[in-house]
Amino acid sequence: MSRRDTVNSIFMRKADTPAPSAGVEKNPDRVRTGAVSAMGASLQEMTEAARTAGRLQAQISSGFSVLEIDPADISNSSISDRIPVERDVDFDALVTSIAEHGQKVPILVRPDPQMEGHYQIAYGRRRLRAAAKLGLKVKAIVQSLSDNELVIAQGKENLDRQDLSFIEKALFAHRLEEAGYPRDVIIAALSTDKADLSRYISVARGVPQTVILAIGPAPKAGRARWLALVDAVSSSPMKVEAIIEDDAFADLDSDQRLQRVLSKMTARDTKKARDIWKTRQGQKAAQIERSGNKTRITFDERMVPEFADYLTTRLDELFDEFGAVRSQR
Repeated sequence: MSRRDTVNSIFMRKADTPAPSAGVEKNPDRVRTGAVSAMGASLQEMTEAARTAGRLQAQISSGFSVLEIDPADISNSSISDRIPVERDVDFDALVTSIAEHGQKVPILVRPDPQMEGHYQIAYGRRRLRAAAKLGLKVKAIVQSLSDNELVIAQGKENLDRQDLSFIEKALFAHRLEEAGYPRDVIIAALSTDKADLSRYISVARGVPQTVILAIGPAPKAGRARWLALVDAVSSSPMKVEAIIEDDAFADLDSDQRLQRVLSKMTARDTKKARDIWKTRQGQKAAQIERSGNKTRITFDERMVPEFADYLTTRLDELFDEFGAVRSQR
């Protein structure tokens, strides 16, 4: 369908909307507001439809071909960019939409370099799954892509739909790196920069994949929460494994699971922060706080005046003594 045909079809659908009954009481302000709102919605719909039609037309004109392919002849790419969930409401809605209205947007595939007549998917996995579930062939744009171009197309399609959560991007980046893709390709696939890419990968490395997969995509959680989990896990990796094995954990949604882990790990840190050092006379002289890989000692100057100053002047001596003791173990 050309861009003009797409726009015309939208206008025809709008024109088919029945007019209000003559006997209905009119409210000029409400009618005016409704008209403006309807016009805005129409323009937005026209714009999006025209853009989609324009992109597809440009692709086809540039030598792309659109085929109807048996889903069984299409394999997934080797690098997954999604974390599976038990129940995907959006996928269920997609299946219903395709069943009722057909597949509107093709997926993107490349010819399988190893098997003639087969293909590898770049993007559109959920549409492919939906077609397979319905027993339908899937509409696909077929394009020759290198391995690098395949993962870049895969990443950009997801980012254009703003559909990947922070941790899915982090895990995708880490998997690409583990598979040997160069940093510039990963940066292009995620439309990011070197600094953010390093943060993505550090988070994916800092939390065990078993924990990430148990928590799920956590679509509402950004970088801050996952960085907090990295800090918590670094100090007690065994504790987080115990939390995700709790039977009640599985009953929570993904964002609630992340919050549960953070809350329990924070509670552990808070308990340790209450450690108190007492003198031989029983005076509470200092509070010892431990958080992750940091320890802080706060002296009560009323109980041990000038002791902090004395201690700081002997740090080098104490550290040498500590090293000597360790070497003898």
